[in-house]
Amino acid sequence: MARKQVEFTNRDGHTLAGALELPETPLQAVALFAHCFTCGKDVVAASRIAGALADKGIGVLRFDFTGLGGSDGDFANTTFSSNLTDLESAAEFLAEHYQAPRLMIGHSLGGAAALIAAKRIASIDAVATIAAPATPQHVQHLFANQACDIRALGSAPVSIGGREFAIGADLLEDLEKWPLEVTLNDLNKPLLIFHSPADQTVNIGEAARIYNAARHPKSFVSLDNADHLLSNRNDANYVAAVLAAWASRYLVVEQ
Repeated sequence: MARKQVEFTNRDGHTLAGALELPETPLQAVALFAHCFTCGKDVVAASRIAGALADKGIGVLRFDFTGLGGSDGDFANTTFSSNLTDLESAAEFLAEHYQAPRLMIGHSLGGAAALIAAKRIASIDAVATIAAPATPQHVQHLFANQACDIRALGSAPVSIGGREFAIGADLLEDLEKWPLEVTLNDLNKPLLIFHSPADQTVNIGEAARIYNAARHPKSFVSLDNADHLLSNRNDANYVAAVLAAWASRYLVVEQ
């Protein structure tokens, strides 16, 4: 496996930092990975899954959304919609310099983004979500107590996972634009849903909502005893192994 540090420009002119895992064997397909809210490209789950998929011939691009990690921009000015356009910019970069992504993977809020972005990126043939909420509104509980201040001031600092982030009023407004019907209507692509019954961050009931609203072909895999971030290496490796086997049916990936 070879890891390349890459950069590309989004539609607002910001430079976004990414990491592209490439297999040592011939590249059979490329996946695009959307990370969790306020996480970055180097979150453990994304790194491990990308590496394991590369070992199976699938290249994976993971990158920092605008305002996070090594990417330019102000996080306070970002929204769920801007995350979607960042994913589209990433897909355009892959298509120009490597090959168009055929698999979309999203973790946590990135899973909700993956479900929508997959409809907007023509090359995507299959979608997988990991510990994802059914709609982006799910993250509102993280800053419910500061919502009034955020709206009144335009932005306000919020502590999430022990770190402080400036949350903008535009984000709160934008989250309301994506009800379940919008998220999953006309997806028309094979869907694989991973979720743990033990997830304390996003309840497994969210996975049920996604599954019930989606059309076939759709599959669900229970990640017994896994935590939300797949901190245990074995859980991340298991997701990658199942994902690669499942994707081979739709991407014509040799095992």
